[in-house]
Parts: sequence; structure tokens; C-alpha cells
Amino acid sequence: MSVDPSQSCRQQLALATALDSLDSLDAAPELAGRLRDYLHAAVGDGLNGNVATRLISAFNDRLTSRLIELTARRHRLPPVNWCWLALGSEGRHEQTFLTDQDNGLIFSAASAHEAAALRAIFLPFAQDVNGQLAACGFALCNGRIMAGNPAWCLSVDEWRQQFIDWVRRPEPMALLHASIFFDLRPLFGALELGEQLRSLLLSMTVATPAFLHLMAVNALQAEVPLNFRGELAVDENEAVDLKKFGSRIFVDAARIFALAAGARAVNTADRLAEAGAGAGLQDSEIASARAAFGHVLRLRLAHQSAAFAAGKVVDYSLKPAVLNEMDRVILREALKQARRLQQRLKLNYSL
Repeated sequence: MSVDPSQSCRQQLALATALDSLDSLDAAPELAGRLRDYLHAAVGDGLNGNVATRLISAFNDRLTSRLIELTARRHRLPPVNWCWLALGSEGRHEQTFLTDQDNGLIFSAASAHEAAALRAIFLPFAQDVNGQLAACGFALCNGRIMAGNPAWCLSVDEWRQQFIDWVRRPEPMALLHASIFFDLRPLFGALELGEQLRSLLLSMTVATPAFLHLMAVNALQAEVPLNFRGELAVDENEAVDLKKFGSRIFVDAARIFALAAGARAVNTADRLAEAGAGAGLQDSEIASARAAFGHVLRLRLAHQSAAFAAGKVVDYSLKPAVLNEMDRVILREALKQARRLQQRLKLNYSL
């Protein structure tokens, strides 16, 4: 069913107002449910994938910020600068309807001893926020990449040393963490702390091509699901994982391009626009890659929204056979653009 644009704008304004005026944590889950219902309706109407994920992320940002603010009132936080960090798809403004928490916390500390003492104070607060987010539908991260984990509730110096270790001594786990933490975006609090961390990261990656080479090797492990004839290749369930073998390929390539160029953009489409030329892509190739990424996101969201409406499990596996002919063609052509990005990585890093 088509959503009237004027009605949609009114709904957005009403939800934004409700989020800004939220004054009770107990009321947050109900408001989060209303927000999800609206977003499913808006996205299910065929909204562009890049626009849709930005819309979802923008509302999630607003809700998360309000939850952090309200939760902070329940804790005696120390008078030091601190910042909540959004990581992964949240950091990139690319959240879909199936998302868990990826976040961290950074704070100022004068010494290692002070950092340990401050962490002991911040952890109960961060764990409380993680719990409030879970109550609002943001699942706890299975890998425990959350601010409530002592490993990711760190001082400025501790985060700096962690990033230096990952870049200078890249191991498989470091490369895995890079795919999440190197998409950081300061969300709430002293935002300059997160920006300082991003500046450090970019200064290191620009100066360490060997690390980017290993990231490229890792990115090429995901094979584009096209056969030798350029047709869609499905798994044993006649499906394609649109995250692992679809959007992730664009995300990984754009991240490497941006880290190599020292580009501050975090969103994948923005990274392609800002760093694509430096990676050797022509303007037409950049435009095609950005459009293709948007189409993959749109199909992911439409699949999830349809599953939600039918009361089915929301996942990433899409059966191309259920698509109309036009969307099957679009998916195939979008994946060809993903393959071209991988070819560019191979060329740039002699792989």
C-alpha cells in the first residue's frame, strides 16, 4: 500500500517529537515499537535503499541518544569527558531491520590507574544502556562488542593503543575487529573524543599499506554469488545471503578505499564518492557502484519487511525466485558491480 508523502512527513515529525520528549525509560519500548511499525511501512513502500537505511539509522540514533541521556540520570557519572561510540552498520548509518548492538565508550583519563577507576564507574552505566537498548528491540551482540564490556569501555589512551596494535600487528581477530571498529562514529557526549580517535586511525592506515593489503585479502574471501555465465548462484536453500555475499562486498571495498585515502566518510555510499577516484574508479563506475549498493539494500529491506509483516523470522537469505523479473535483473547487475569492486581491490593490491 502506498504511503501518502504528506502523511509520512507528519508521522516522522510526530515520532521525532515523541522521541525528543521521551522522559521515562519505561515508555521507551512502546515508542520503539511504534517507530519500527512506521519504518516498516515507509521502507516497504519501495524507498531507495541508501535513503531508507539512513532514515532507519537517524531514528535509531535519536532513540539511542535519548536512552543514554535518561539512563545517565540514574547513575553518578564522573565529571570527565566521555562519548558513546556507534560501530558497525550503526556507525555507517546503514542499519536495517535485523540489527544487533555494536557500540563502545571512550573517556578521558590522566593515567592508567585513573582509567581503571573510571571504567569501574562507567561500566554499570554502559551495561544499563545496553539493557535499555535490548528492551527496545536492539539485540545484545553475541560477540559482546558493546560498551558494557570492559574490553570496549576504554580511555582515550587505551583506545589509541588498541588501534595501534591492530594496525601494526594485524592478526585474524584484528582484521575482524577492523570491519566493525573502523566504522566508528561518535554518537553522544563529547563527540570530539571520537573524532580524535578517527583522526588517529586514518593517519595510521594511510601510512600502513601492508595492513590495507591484508584487509583486501580478507575482503576477497566473500565470493560474489554469480556463476561463470554471470547468472545468480544460489545456495542449497535456493537463496542468496544479501548481507554476507551482497552488501558486505560493497562495504568492505569502500572501507579499504577510504582508509587508504584518509577519507573521513563512514557511510559506504559516501566513502565511494569521497575515495573512489583515489582508488582508480572512474566517475561512472562510482555512480554505478553507489546505485548498485542502494539496490542491494532496498532488496534486503523489502525482504525483511515482508517477513516481518508475515510474522516470519527476519533474516538475510533471499530467494531470487520470489522476486519479480525486474528485481532479479537488478540484483544480478548490482552483484556485477560488486565483482568489479573486488577486481579493483585485486588490481590495487596485486592479488
